[in-house]
Amino acid sequence: MTTGSLATTQQQRPPFYRDAVVLKWAVQLAVLAAVIAAFWFSASVGLQSLDDKGIDADFDYITESVGIQIAEGIDTKPNNGGRALWVGMVNTLRMSAAGLILATMLGVLIGVSRLSSNWMVSKLASTFIETVRNIPLLVQIIIIFTVFTVILPGFRDFEDPFNEVGPINGWLHITNKGVAMPRPHIADGFYQWAIWLLIGAIIARFVYKNRANARDEHGGETYPGWIALGVIAIFAVIGWLAHTVFSFLGAPIQTLSDLIGRVPQAAVQIALTVVAFAAAARWIQNFFAQRRTPGGSARLTDDDWFRVIFAGLGAVLAAGVLWVLWPGLSSWIVNSTSDLFRVIGDKFSAERTGAPLGFQRPDIVQPGNFANNGVQGLVLTTWFTALFFGVVMYTSAFIAEIVRGGILAVPKGQSEAAAAMGLSRMQSLRKVILPQALRVSLPPLGNQYLNLVKNTSLGVAIGYADLVTVGSTIGNQKGQFLTVFPVIMAFYLTCSLSISAVVNYFNRRLAIVER
Repeated sequence: MTTGSLATTQQQRPPFYRDAVVLKWAVQLAVLAAVIAAFWFSASVGLQSLDDKGIDADFDYITESVGIQIAEGIDTKPNNGGRALWVGMVNTLRMSAAGLILATMLGVLIGVSRLSSNWMVSKLASTFIETVRNIPLLVQIIIIFTVFTVILPGFRDFEDPFNEVGPINGWLHITNKGVAMPRPHIADGFYQWAIWLLIGAIIARFVYKNRANARDEHGGETYPGWIALGVIAIFAVIGWLAHTVFSFLGAPIQTLSDLIGRVPQAAVQIALTVVAFAAAARWIQNFFAQRRTPGGSARLTDDDWFRVIFAGLGAVLAAGVLWVLWPGLSSWIVNSTSDLFRVIGDKFSAERTGAPLGFQRPDIVQPGNFANNGVQGLVLTTWFTALFFGVVMYTSAFIAEIVRGGILAVPKGQSEAAAAMGLSRMQSLRKVILPQALRVSLPPLGNQYLNLVKNTSLGVAIGYADLVTVGSTIGNQKGQFLTVFPVIMAFYLTCSLSISAVVNYFNRRLAIVER
């Protein structure tokens, strides 16, 4: 055989049934089809079995009345199951958001305190960590709930609970009905005042950069942060007195609301479809650019091709939802956006001349024989308080150890260099140590945030009206546990994936770029 014929033979592609690329794709598609078929078969058999036993598995409870009353939330008497589940979701989100913020602050403080040179502070922090994280969270929640309901006094234990100068109807109520405290709230002129604050923030940013550049060029302390805060404070005071000058914005915003309300539904569907395909095309373009070689050609693996294909299928699926499965989504977007601008326009009307902020003191009501907290002020019920402090303290103990480990991971030379530059211990910690420790601590911190959100479901043990409690009640009322719990699972999965996406984004931003 000649050399030319040998090269020609080697360049010939093998038959498709022996091609490795074809076999990989065929096997993966076959596995995907088998998984979908197995899921479909299992669901069909399960639904048939439920039908034979006379058990309905549907989502009719979402639009039907469930006849339940929720202890707390944005709607204590929901008119259908969907509204009740939404109230439970909001209660869970409130608990999770407030818990994440406070647990992070408390965890950082305790973690730094454990490394303090002060013996007393260090030992107190160590005792808190070792005690709290080694007691089951459910036990801690029940203990806190018991303290509030059994040990703390009730309204009737005070001689005159409605006396304005008495110990109860004042600024803080701590009883077996919960904790009530003053609450600031936005009032009529808040949105006009917010325009002044926005202008002040923009000017303060330029002032901050100017003073920071002056400090870098000429040396010496120019106090950019304090001066920027002073600018914002000046605009806040001016806006408080002259916020009504922006009332003229009410009419243009109302006109914009009317124009949005006249937008055709088909135009919104087309626009959303274009956005979906443009986003997929942009993602694919960036994907190819990241894998482009110096020679200019992109070498893609089978896994890369799968990502590209699924990105395109995602755009097609989004278009299918818009045009087939949920055609009313565009109408809902138009109406909701129009209503939003109508509400904002009303906030800028000439009648809104009151103070930007209001202040409510807690009150007491007695509709029957027993006194209780009223609707004014910020009221934390016993269920909310027990679950909130339980998950916050438990999570903060783990966050404290993560922060301590992150600080110890920073090379000691960084602290010595900060001290050599004349920085105090607090400045060194704030400007040198903690920023570097965050890079190490962020991934495990994300796990603790996920745990906190999921641990809020333990509120079912004390009757807190979170999603699990409300869902269980609906399941008992309607006998639809099989359709209620998938909603609960989807909600927690969405929360977990959202937190993971945010943590991964900042983790990539903080990663050290290697050569």
